[in-house]
Amino acid sequence: MLVATVMTVGIMSVAFTIDQQQKPWPVPDKDAKTANPVKSSKETIAAGKALYSLHCASCHGKAGLGDGNKAAQLKTQPQDMSKSDVQSQADGALFYKISEGRDDMPSFKKKIPDAEDIWSLVNYVRTLKK
Repeated sequence: MLVATVMTVGIMSVAFTIDQQQKPWPVPDKDAKTANPVKSSKETIAAGKALYSLHCASCHGKAGLGDGNKAAQLKTQPQDMSKSDVQSQADGALFYKISEGRDDMPSFKKKIPDAEDIWSLVNYVRTLKK
């Protein structure tokens, strides 16, 4: 009986985790269509990389693969920033998600209050594409 209970709880946990990982993250059209006003350059990418190292790498990993040292503590697996499901999103959608956050992903609009810095972070995330 104990084995059956443990297996049931385990299956439910896996099902919950999979459900959480695949939950769509809708972005309002207005935000998704917002163009990045910060031109991608060596300087803006370097600024974005510094912000990424400070605020994002602990969950998303140094190379953006979703394998940061805090990733295992989260209920949902952090996004692999190198994959096409992230890279195919519009800059405005990435800006919105970084700014607003959801669930385990915190909102960064107070931690990174300058919108240009978040746009620079988006520019850096583009460099993580495989």
